[in-house]
Amino acid sequence: MRKTQYSRLSAFYFFYFAALGAFLPYWALYLKSLNFNANEIGELLAIVMVSKVASPYLFSWISDHIQKRLVIIQASMFVSVVVFAGVIPFQSYWWFAFVMAAFGFFWNAALPLYEALTLNHLEHDTSLYSSIRLWGSVGFIVVALVLPLIIGGSHISLLPLIILALLIANTVTTFLVDDRTPKSSHQSSQTHIIETLKKPIVLAFLFACFFQSLSHGAYYTFFTIYLEDHGYSRGFSGAMWALGVLAEVGLFIVMKRLLTKFSVCHLFAMALFITAIRWVMLALYVDSIVLLFISQLFHAASFGLFHACSIYLAHSLFPGRLQGRGQALYAGVSFGLGGTLGHLLSGYAWDSQGAIWTFLSSAIIALIGAIIASKYITKERLSGYANNT
Repeated sequence: MRKTQYSRLSAFYFFYFAALGAFLPYWALYLKSLNFNANEIGELLAIVMVSKVASPYLFSWISDHIQKRLVIIQASMFVSVVVFAGVIPFQSYWWFAFVMAAFGFFWNAALPLYEALTLNHLEHDTSLYSSIRLWGSVGFIVVALVLPLIIGGSHISLLPLIILALLIANTVTTFLVDDRTPKSSHQSSQTHIIETLKKPIVLAFLFACFFQSLSHGAYYTFFTIYLEDHGYSRGFSGAMWALGVLAEVGLFIVMKRLLTKFSVCHLFAMALFITAIRWVMLALYVDSIVLLFISQLFHAASFGLFHACSIYLAHSLFPGRLQGRGQALYAGVSFGLGGTLGHLLSGYAWDSQGAIWTFLSSAIIALIGAIIASKYITKERLSGYANNT
């Protein structure tokens, strides 16, 4: 791959996850500053995620049929910018719900399409994916560290403008890359998505992804609030977010070497088991800085390792013209359905059951996903599946 193309592909990830780095850790705080309660915060964040259930698949279905993937990415990013600007003039619950639904519908559609585009650029050297994707983690880290210096104290009201600027930059990067369609698209055109979804290994993969993202709901919704409730500063909270993503960057750097030594199936199951341990530590030992640091380092596995393995598995399980829809199904079932229910249920559990039981419940959910992965997603099953497609 040419260095110029590598840089341009990486730029999209940098700004996409920089925007996420502003949104995910701090949007709940912004909503809290507008006097929304925990239930409302959970609902508004869930609304953003619920669009991931349908919109990525809808846009990917269109893309796989008209073979204009990049145009659809550009359009979805442009509309997401216009829609997000709507949070600035009005601040009622129902207006926010409408804007978050529309914003999520278009913004969430872009990433799975771009994942497929990136893998098509890489062709057979998909192990390079992690070295490109790590720039998204770098963007997240930069924003997570710098943003508290800007919005600290009474300046949280600047957050929507900052996110909007990052979304605009992200949109610009989509005009710097070339479109690329899969070379095997004609050969695989007869493969029907329903037939693929009937395969046990595909179903197991989607269920495991669902439970993994469901378990992250409390973390993504309330982690910053949780730390502040235990006496930590906003700057420290930002540093903890950055530490987790820094660990994720380290994972992406060594991912290619890990894949030469271990099966992607084993790594996938390991990621889910470590996630369960992470939520137990966060539930019981948040007041121990050392154990809190360790639990954040586990983000390397709970997101970095999990996501990298999921991208490889989705690419293998959904070949040819199904690639776009495969990535969309992964995003929709995992971050869409699982993420939506995670945000929603954690919001209700936080007030009724408390933080400790909410995170312990998250650990149980992650453990269910780990058991499914270790039993049904094996190297032998994956090899057999590949030989039959």
